[in-house]
Amino acid sequence: MEYKELDIWKKTRILANDVYTLTKKFPREEMFSLTNQIRRCVVSVPSNIAEGIGRNTTKDTIHFLFIARGSLFELETQLLLSYDQHYLNETELNEVLSKLVDCKKLINGLINYYQKLI
Repeated sequence: MEYKELDIWKKTRILANDVYTLTKKFPREEMFSLTNQIRRCVVSVPSNIAEGIGRNTTKDTIHFLFIARGSLFELETQLLLSYDQHYLNETELNEVLSKLVDCKKLINGLINYYQKLI
């Protein structure tokens, strides 16, 4: 299976680009803290999906998919903290969280698929 064909990989790339756009308006003093942390986190999601699919074993694939899923939970927390700090408004937060929840569902489905192969 080619990772670039997966809906989850495509959607997490879109999520990453959306998050980059949102964080561009964060205060400059956050550039090396919350902004950087959020960006690193969101980039790790499609990256770990690609790495997992690129592995030769189902066990390794599942491992990297769980890492990607964990990064989605981490990202969710960071976005909520950004909202708490008034860096995001409620509409922005809800739009990005909606995409994030969709990604969580897709990655859970892919994890379940691979777990059935074991």
